[in-house]
Amino acid sequence: MSLRTTTTRLGVLAATGALAALGLSGPAAALDDPDRKAPAADRKAPAAGHKTPAADRRTPVTDYKAPVYKGRVTAKSGLLLRDSPHRGSRVVRTEPHGKVVTIYCKTKGDRVGRTNHWYLLTDGTWAWGSANYIATIGKNPRWC
Repeated sequence: MSLRTTTTRLGVLAATGALAALGLSGPAAALDDPDRKAPAADRKAPAAGHKTPAADRRTPVTDYKAPVYKGRVTAKSGLLLRDSPHRGSRVVRTEPHGKVVTIYCKTKGDRVGRTNHWYLLTDGTWAWGSANYIATIGKNPRWC
């Protein structure tokens, strides 16, 4: 999914928050039924050496952290960042030569130089930069 506009990003964020709120209120409402078993957290702890099932090891959504990828701008005159991964799309901002940028993910778009890969950058505003002018530092970014 491409998050191209601020309105789209805000809508996705609001929907995620609503789903998280429903998920947090769901278990409390389930305890209204007297025949229903208590959640795993309220039951007696398992014996030593016993491994709990995966369903009992729940991680809150807030603990998730997206991987961070870095890259360095190699375009001598600076890099034009765009609102979509296409050469004809609107220029959002520029980054100077040598600047280290944060990359969220990569996708395919218009060919620039020898590649058609574009990186979604998260520095300040979400914008797309051609991978032809960004040298990755460390691991290659994940796909969007």
